[in-house]
Parts: sequence; structure tokens; C-alpha cells
Amino acid sequence: MSASTTSGTPVAIRLEDALRPFVGGDLPVRLRAWDGSEAGPVDAPLVELRSPAAVRRLVRHPGELGAAQAYVTGELEVHHDLDDALTHAWGVVAERDLGGVRPGPQAYAAALRAALDTGAVGVPPRAPRSQAQVGGPLNALLGRRLHSKLRDRLAISHHYDLSNEFYAAILDDHMAYSSAYYTQDPATPGYTLEDAQADKLDLVCRKLGLQAGDRFLDVGCGWGSLSLFAAERYGAQVTGVTIAAEQKKFIDARIAERGLQDKVEIRLQDYREVPEAQGGAGHFDAVASIEMGEHVGQRNYPTYAGVLRDAVKPGGRVLIQQMSRSGGRGGHPGGGPFIESFIAPDMYMRPVGETIAFLERGGLEVRDVHGLREHYVWTVDAWMQRFEKNEARLTELVGEEVVRVWRLYLVGGRMAFRDGRMGVDQILMVRPGGEHTLPRRRDF
Repeated sequence: MSASTTSGTPVAIRLEDALRPFVGGDLPVRLRAWDGSEAGPVDAPLVELRSPAAVRRLVRHPGELGAAQAYVTGELEVHHDLDDALTHAWGVVAERDLGGVRPGPQAYAAALRAALDTGAVGVPPRAPRSQAQVGGPLNALLGRRLHSKLRDRLAISHHYDLSNEFYAAILDDHMAYSSAYYTQDPATPGYTLEDAQADKLDLVCRKLGLQAGDRFLDVGCGWGSLSLFAAERYGAQVTGVTIAAEQKKFIDARIAERGLQDKVEIRLQDYREVPEAQGGAGHFDAVASIEMGEHVGQRNYPTYAGVLRDAVKPGGRVLIQQMSRSGGRGGHPGGGPFIESFIAPDMYMRPVGETIAFLERGGLEVRDVHGLREHYVWTVDAWMQRFEKNEARLTELVGEEVVRVWRLYLVGGRMAFRDGRMGVDQILMVRPGGEHTLPRRRDF
């Protein structure tokens, strides 16, 4: 590649001139182009475009998705702490109110001339292999009806069936892939992520009032953290359901290791197929669903709420822990183009009040809502520490591209909870029609 554009101007300078109308002035970052040229503020985070393919992706998918595609493939590199760089960029966007910027035809014409001049016009690069929806390996199957049982199974498999060893290198020993509950300062010596996750699991069991022999249903049981905890610590008779085959394999091994075959049954089963929930008989004494409701979709949420209600006996308690999203930036209730395309296809989040309305219409009485947003920030901090410590092993397991996907995912998720764009709540409910046993005074 030559050291300049066809006009003789260095690539970075040419791109800077073309981008000014779109970014409201100077570049928010220091830009290094594939010819080695640089432009933009010298004290800003350094972003390197290593190939014209990065520009082609940004032209084809302006904004978050194109930038994410270029980053995960390594065509774009951030030579700076990723959290600080993204925080800086978002700060500039907010300060300049770029969401309302609408460049005119002349600006678009100039951008096209710059793309031609820098050699960045050409056949659009293929979508990254790690991308689920657009051009990814699941594209044809994800074209099936939204939230059909098959599509849900494929979407969940894309995220959760990477490998159990991969998740074990990031999560705690409980394998809890949900927000912990920090009863002590995260900086307290000796207080670990494992302790905070145990405190969360204990909180859930106490809120549910679990006692020895209680029949307990864990909907979307993940790697079994709650199912095993409820059986071992509270003596519950547990039924867990998951549609991720790797998760079931993992939990079944732990059940055997701990001799819990008479206490825990794990089914590879869709929540809509739980037989004990058919007809509303109320087989279980308590039901929980931890960060699974985000995956059932908007139209199916009434069905999900109905299953939770019908599975528990009248007067029995139901607890969900679920992420929320206020407003949905850019009309993306799944968390934005990157999350929806690379991490969790079909995920749907909404303000917590809307979820409560669904649950109430589903026949459940809401008794307590407990916001845990800051706890998710501390949880992701701990995941990031383990991620960075085990990066070499993670790369061996899934390859560099997926590792870059996960770094962007963890950093972006932490920012969303830190900045209040996302939240997470525990919602405690009872099924009407029987005397409940909730205490007069909360002890949780």
C-alpha cells in the first residue's frame, strides 16, 4: 500500500477532512491509517485502521455494528484502555449531540470521494465468523420464526455452547453467569466473586423461603449454580430446565460428583414444555428464573409469565432476576447492534416497570423489587480480571476473534450498567389463591 492517497494526501488526513461534518468538528480520537499517517488530537485515544476493509465495514454499517465488525476481526485496533477509549468517545458524542447531526448531500458526496481516493471502495468484506445473524453460520436457521422453539435453541446455543471450559475460565467456581450480590465492599481482602455469588444464591433462596423437601423449579438453570445451591444448602428437591446441551452435560457431572442424584434433576427442555406447568396445577412450592427472561422475547413474555405462575402452587413464591433497559438506545431493546448480532440474538430488554406489568397481567402478585445495578458493575469487574488473566487459554479454546468479541462485550456491558443505560432487578412475587408465607418484616 502506498504512503498516501491517489491525490497524494496521507490517508488519515483525507479521512479526517471527510469525517468532520459527521463528528461535529475535530475527530474524537487520534486516528492512525494503514499507511502510517495520523490525524486528530494528539492527547486522544489512538485508534488504528489497519486495512481499507475497516472503512468498507464502516461505510456499509455506519456506527456501532461496522466498528464492532472491524474491531473483532482486527482490522481496527484501539491502542488504549478500551473502557477509557469508549467512555471518551461516548462523552464526545453526548457533548456534541451527534445523535441529532444530519449531514447534507455535500458531506456524503465528499465522504464517497474520500473513500474512493483512499482505496476503501470495493467489495464489502464478509461478516465475521463470530457474528450470529448477518452472514454468520446460523443465518439460515435464525431466519426461522422469531422465538420458535428451534430458533430459541439455536440462538441460545450460539452463546452458551462455546465450551464449558471457556466459561469456567471467566466465571466463578459456582459457574453463575448472572449478577452477583456484594454484601461487602468488592475491595475487602478475602471477599471474592465466589463469595458474592454465594451471597446472591443465598439471597434468592431466602427470598423464596426454601425449606428442606420443597419442590423447586429453576427455569433457565444455566450451569446449575442455583439448582445445586438450593439442594445442598437448603435441602430442596430441584428440577432445572435448560435448552443448552453443554450446560446440562456440565450440571449432570456436578450432580454425580456431589452425590445429588436424589435431589436434583436437570432436563434439556424448553420452558414452554415443562409438564408440571400445564393446566395450572401448581406442582412446585417455589420457582425462580435468573436472567433468562431477557431471552423469551416481547411477544412470548406473557407465555413465560404464565408458565411461572402455573408451575407454582397458590400462595407459592416466584422470583426472577432480570436485566432492564430504559428506553432502548436507537430502538435496540436487545442491547444494541453489537450485542444483538454477536452475543445474544433475539434478546429483549425493557424498563423494569413494563416487565412488572407483564408479570401482573400474567396472574402474579408483585411483592418486592430489588435493584442491583451497581452489583453488576462489580461482577463484570471480576469477570474481566479472570478474562485478562486467562486470555492465552481462552484464545486456544475459541480463537482470537471470539476473544476480541468477548473483550468488547464485557467492557461495553460494564459501561452500560455503570452509566445507567441498563439495570438488573430481582422481582419477588406470589401466586394468588392461597395463603402465602412471606414474613411481616423483611429479613432479606
